[in-house]
Amino acid sequence: MGKNLEITEKLEKYINNYSLKLNPIQQEIIDYNNILGDVKRMQVATSQCHFLHLIIKTSNIKNVLEIGTFTGLSALSIALALPDDGKLVALDKDEGTNKIALDFFKKANQDNKIQTIVKPALESLEELKNSKFDMVFIDADKMNYKEYYERSLNLMDKGGLIIVDNVLWHGEVADDDNLDKYTINIRDFNTYVANDKRVEQIIVPLGDGMTVCRVL
Repeated sequence: MGKNLEITEKLEKYINNYSLKLNPIQQEIIDYNNILGDVKRMQVATSQCHFLHLIIKTSNIKNVLEIGTFTGLSALSIALALPDDGKLVALDKDEGTNKIALDFFKKANQDNKIQTIVKPALESLEELKNSKFDMVFIDADKMNYKEYYERSLNLMDKGGLIIVDNVLWHGEVADDDNLDKYTINIRDFNTYVANDKRVEQIIVPLGDGMTVCRVL
């Protein structure tokens, strides 16, 4: 049985050198986030940017919903992969980071593909309840993950994809002695999705862990 590699910083650099290259504005967002201190942990990993790119390209996805945008790295990664007539609706409640994200989208000439909605995501999801999306990417407040997931299922037809970030939660989900409320919530969410017969799902160990669900 093969064993998963431990991805060291040195090996991660090697992987990046031999993988899809980032758009210059993607790199600008990463450089900007690096000066923000601990809050930069809200950014997706480079490997996740590439993964989202390939998923969208290979699945012919055109309409995407993102729940949780921060400064725009994942949203820009999605928009760059979408066809010219593709559309991303990006939800976030933070006006400050949304403005920063919008500036990056315009600089990358992708703002025509991206609609941002700034308010609590559950309110936005209620307003979007009659919409349809090919893919939903969830990377927002963890305590609402189950509700975001359920709302997302209602916005998708058979074959749609729901991708959820941070499902390994720094590896803490596997530590039964960790009773932090966020860890417990992610652990419970993972159990819920694993038992959901409406989807087939896998956990991919990229970044902080991503669950990929295909709607049956």
